[in-house]
Formats: sequence, structure tokens, C-alpha cells
Amino acid sequence: MRNLFIINPLTLIIAGLLCVGCFTRCGIYSFSGVSISPEVKTVSVAYFQNMAPLVVPTLSNTFTDALQQKFIKQTRLSMVSTDGDIQLSGEIRGYDVAPAAITGDDVASQSRLTIRIKVKFENKIEPEQNFDREFSAYEDFSRSESIDAVQLALIDKIVDTLTENIFNASVANW
Repeated sequence: MRNLFIINPLTLIIAGLLCVGCFTRCGIYSFSGVSISPEVKTVSVAYFQNMAPLVVPTLSNTFTDALQQKFIKQTRLSMVSTDGDIQLSGEIRGYDVAPAAITGDDVASQSRLTIRIKVKFENKIEPEQNFDREFSAYEDFSRSESIDAVQLALIDKIVDTLTENIFNASVANW
């Protein structure tokens, strides 16, 4: 009769959870894709002023709030009003509506709303990660729809894309 080594399934589960806890708490790995040094404790997101030639009054608040919420929900960092270990600042540089798809009659069948944001990212703990760059995102809409009718929904989608891209560039190292 062979002597078999039998492992209790509960023991495997506990060992696995301990390994996961160790790796995530030590800053070695994160299942959310976030890579933040354990020394970084706080983040500050300054108000992004709208400097675009065409200004939508609610865009600055919408974007700034969305970026703050992204860091609150997806990191362990505490949000502070100024002087965080990680700091994001910048401005809205563009809000443009232009033709996107031209038909055979040289008529636009689609229009495109594009928003451009200039972002300065500073990491006091790991300054080699700092950057100062522009991000842009767009959404297309039918020319049969007026921008006034679809603007808020388009802005929400574009802001979601922008905050995801900025978050990934700053703390997910993508």
C-alpha cells in the first residue's frame, strides 16, 4: 500500500490567502493593477480650471470630482486638499466639436466631441515617476443630434476615459 501525502483543502485556502495578503500589503503586487510605494500615504487633486476656448461651465467640476473619486475608490491613499505625497494638477485645454465621418456628398454623418486635459503629476516619494503631459479623449455622435442634446452624456463618457487614462499613467504604470 502506498503512503499518500494528503493536504487538507482548508489548509491550501488559508495558505493562499496569507500569500495574497503578504504580497499586497508589502506593495509587491496589487490585483487592481495599482503600483504605489507603501511610503505614499496621501494624494491631492487640484481644481482643473477650464482654459479651453469653448467653455462648458460644469466641465471643471465634473472632471476634478471624477479624478478625485477615481483615486479614493481605487487606491488606499487619503485625499488631502493640498501637498499630497502624490499631486495632480492641470487644466482643461480643449473642448472641440468637429466633423468625424464624411459621406460621399462631403457631408458629415458623424460629429466628434474631443476634450483635452493637461496634467502635471508629481510623486514626492518617487520623483522619477513625475510627468507633465496632455491627455485627450473623444466620443462621436450623429449629426442629426445637436451637441446641446447629447453634451452631458458625451462629457460623462469622455471624463470616464480621461480619468482612467490619467490614473493608469500615474499609478498603474501603464
